[in-house]
Amino acid sequence: MKDIQNNMSQQIGMVYRTLLDQYGPQNWWPAETRFEIVVGAILAQGTAWSNVEKAINQIKSAGAMNPKAIREMDPKLLSELIYSSGYYRTKSVRLKAVTQYLNQRFGDDIDLMKEVDVIQLRQELLGINGIGEETADDILLYVVGLPVFVVDSYTKRIFSRLGIGPEKGSYSLYQTMFMSNLEHDVNLMKEYHALIVQHASKVCRTIPLCTKCCIKNMCEFGSKHQASHE
Repeated sequence: MKDIQNNMSQQIGMVYRTLLDQYGPQNWWPAETRFEIVVGAILAQGTAWSNVEKAINQIKSAGAMNPKAIREMDPKLLSELIYSSGYYRTKSVRLKAVTQYLNQRFGDDIDLMKEVDVIQLRQELLGINGIGEETADDILLYVVGLPVFVVDSYTKRIFSRLGIGPEKGSYSLYQTMFMSNLEHDVNLMKEYHALIVQHASKVCRTIPLCTKCCIKNMCEFGSKHQASHE
């Protein structure tokens, strides 16, 4: 069992180093304020980041990138501002819910989130309308600065293809896999998550570009995929 654990740690570490060599530091999350990260995490659900950027710029142009402005904004106007992000009515409700929480719990002072126990804070975030595990962990990692590994569909796609994790593994299974095999360093976890997104969007797509993949030599799926196309 210990040998299996050591092997997984080595594999996860090697993937990180190879992706970092290939793409360089990502310096993710791109935002001017931590509240903007909260907004971005909600808007990013089920859409490309380019669509999120358009919505964020619209909010900024309206002078509304703060909890109070979004909380008090007419729902129809908010939906119009975030239209580009998709599911805009649903996301409008979620933005209002999270700003209500920030006001009632912290008086809109995001710094105070750091004073709450991580397990309790995660449960509170999951209790907000529309906030799932990935969004909650985005906030914990990128906003609060806690060493929590964020799992998304890209993570499962890449690591199931590599043969390191199961294709239909749960969020908690994948998170435990990374948390057990990585140093609990905030910057490392930010960088790894961003590199996974970069690699999945550029190369390890739904229909993968295996010939361009920097980790193809470690990949079970890639070896089979390439062989079938030769």
